[in-house]
Formats: sequence, structure tokens, C-alpha cells
Amino acid sequence: MSRERHVPTVKPPRRPELRLPPLRPYEGWELEPDGDYDGLAFTDTDLSGQEGPGARFLDCALEGCALDETSLANARLIDSRLARVRGVGTDLSGASLRDVEVLDARMGGVQLAGAVLERVVVSGGKIDYLNLRQAKLRDVVFEGVVLSEPDFGGAALERVEFRDCVLRRADLTGARMKDVDLRRAAEIDIARGVDRLSGAVISPAQLLDLAPVFAAAVGVRVESA
Repeated sequence: MSRERHVPTVKPPRRPELRLPPLRPYEGWELEPDGDYDGLAFTDTDLSGQEGPGARFLDCALEGCALDETSLANARLIDSRLARVRGVGTDLSGASLRDVEVLDARMGGVQLAGAVLERVVVSGGKIDYLNLRQAKLRDVVFEGVVLSEPDFGGAALERVEFRDCVLRRADLTGARMKDVDLRRAAEIDIARGVDRLSGAVISPAQLLDLAPVFAAAVGVRVESA
């Protein structure tokens, strides 16, 4: 008698395999536009207000850095770790993040519109008003992080997992999803675009929680007799 093979309902994301080499301490004064930073450790460095659009960070670690109003538009972060970074208004619009870990960040108003994230883990911490409009996310894991009012408007998400994280007042307007796993999210609150969850997987309990939002989206009133 043949056994029925279990077919996974969603493809899991590939996580980054980050192995940083021995790093040299960063001893610069100011970031430079189109600057090239290779094998450097930025430790408790105040990069607030600095201008580094188009810069490339390869095999770098940014730990405890301040990134208030730091301009890193169209920057490239490759095989790098950002740990305990903090800041408001960091501009990473159009940036490319590949094989990157973001650990215990405390940030607000981060601009990642039009960015490309591939094999990225965002773990712990809290990020308010994360702007990912028109971004492309592939093989991305959000785990143990609080995302307050994230904007995924028009973004493309493929093999993205939300694990033990809180998703509050999320905007999914125009988003496109494939193999997006929400089943292990601690909290899901969709403000707009609940109809864009096609391509995502949720749990039965989450379906009950989201029932009023689904009903409102299709114009169904729920009233007691």
C-alpha cells in the first residue's frame, strides 16, 4: 500500500550563511558617497546625518551604531551584520541587502522603498514605520521583531517568513506574495490590503482573528440576529 507523500504547503526561505572574517576597526571620519568599505568593524560609531549614497559594505559589522538621518540610498550591503543599530529616518531607499543579518535593531521611519533584500534575517528589536514600498524581498525572515505600521505597498515577497514576530497595522496594498509564511507570527494586524494575502499561508486561528477584516474587505456586515 503506497503512502501519500507530504508536500510542503510553502517553500521555506534560505537563510544567510554569514561567516565574517577578522575585521579591522573603522577609523574614518565621515562616510563617502560611493565609498568602498571592506572587512571593517563599525563599533558604537555615530553615523548620524552622514552621507554615503551608493556606498558598498562587504564583510562588515555595524554594532551599536547610531544611524539617525543617515543617507545610504542605493548602497550595497553584502555578507554583513547590523547589530543593535538605532536611529530615525535612515535612508536605504533603492539599497541592495544580500546575506545580511539585522539583530536587535531599534529604528523608526527606515526608508527601504525600492530596495532588494535577498537572504536577509531581521531578528529581535523593534522597527516603527518601516517603508518597503515597491521593494523586492526574497528569502527573508522576520523573527522575534515588532514591526509597527510597516508599509509593503506594491512590494514583491517571495519565500518570506514571519516567525514569533508582531505585525501591527501593516499596509499590504498592491503587494504580491509567493510562499509567504505567516503561521508562526505572534500577532497579525492588517490595516490595508488584506486582499493581497493570496500567496500567503496563515493558520486556522489567524483566519478567525482576521475574519472581520476579510468580511469588511468584501463588504459583508456581521451582525447578531
